[in-house]
Amino acid sequence: MIKLLRWPSRNVHAGLLRTDPVPEEGEDVAATISTTETLSEEEQEELRRELAKVEEEIQTLSQVLAAKEKHLAEIKRKLGINSLQELKQNLAKGWQDVTATSAYKKTSETLSQAGQKASAAFSSVGSVITKKLEDVKNSPTFKSFEEKVENLKSKVGGTKPAGGDFGEVLNSTANASATATEPLPEQTQETL
Repeated sequence: MIKLLRWPSRNVHAGLLRTDPVPEEGEDVAATISTTETLSEEEQEELRRELAKVEEEIQTLSQVLAAKEKHLAEIKRKLGINSLQELKQNLAKGWQDVTATSAYKKTSETLSQAGQKASAAFSSVGSVITKKLEDVKNSPTFKSFEEKVENLKSKVGGTKPAGGDFGEVLNSTANASATATEPLPEQTQETL
């Protein structure tokens, strides 16, 4: 026969919400067990009936909950609400809740300020690079190199007026040197 343990209580018939004391760690569990052994047959039978009643109520509540969940699913189906839409709504609400927090607002403000500072830093770096390139272009070494390229261009066969940009000068010099190394058509016919 299974013996049910019962914690000492003032009122055995208090119902479902009674508050029986839970033994603290170190309390003598043997004393509690001996109390169970002293239960009369009538008290044990009363506890068995109460146990059966609680189990039946739990089963009933589970069935009611299952029916309510089924009814909820049917209502959602009729309204055209599916799982994806619910997820979207939950995410939108969650995001709205997050953006309403002061921590989010502070973080957003800090990141915005950091972005502005980074943009200003990149702008100043760009200005510094542009100034350095202008300095290089205006340097005596660069001007000397540019003059040498122009002289080479005019010697190789350029009838174009001096000037133009540096890229044009380099391209024309490269083209001129490439054509100077190729044999002329007259020379190739004589060698055949």
